[in-house]
Amino acid sequence: MALPPLYEGLEDKIPDSLDDLHGPAEGVVPLPNHLVWSGLTRFDLSNYRLRLSMYRIVITGGRRVDYETYLNADHLVKDWPLLSKGLGPAYRRAWERKLPLRRDTAA
Repeated sequence: MALPPLYEGLEDKIPDSLDDLHGPAEGVVPLPNHLVWSGLTRFDLSNYRLRLSMYRIVITGGRRVDYETYLNADHLVKDWPLLSKGLGPAYRRAWERKLPLRRDTAA
């Protein structure tokens, strides 16, 4: 039996609106073991590099509930130009198709 394609269903996991993202805007965020199991597990959102790292982890390893819990819409939109460069093209395309993240489409 063949494994399903790696990115199958990716777009279905992404929330339908930026309003669905209720992640914290500040503070230190501990991520659960299903997202990070070794190394850095707590991320200070005031540190730009740590925030980008945390968002990459959540986007590439998370589920819809993780996106809604740990991603903050304002940070995501503001950080997207650099954050998106650290994601694979399938993630970038899926997120940009579903949400207004690019500067030319953001409200």
